[in-house]
Amino acid sequence: MTEQSAPYMSNPRIRVLGVCEGRPGSPPFRVMEIDGEVIGEVTSITGVLEAAAARGIVIHDLDDPDVVRWVGGDKFTWRVRGGTRRGKG
Repeated sequence: MTEQSAPYMSNPRIRVLGVCEGRPGSPPFRVMEIDGEVIGEVTSITGVLEAAAARGIVIHDLDDPDVVRWVGGDKFTWRVRGGTRRGKG
């Protein structure tokens, strides 16, 4: 396989992992990493933007794979799969 035929794999600074069940009475959450370091739990798109901004990263496009990698769902996936309900926010 040559370099040209290899698929492009971006290495964004921000990764938002799959949805996890919250504690009883708590909302589901996603773990967020910046530069490979776990920075905490986020429960919405707003949380992602705020956490990035607090570390000096401005996100202009949440759909840009060179900026954010969404693992286990997209930016609108904030509920555990199985219920298949998706929250926006």
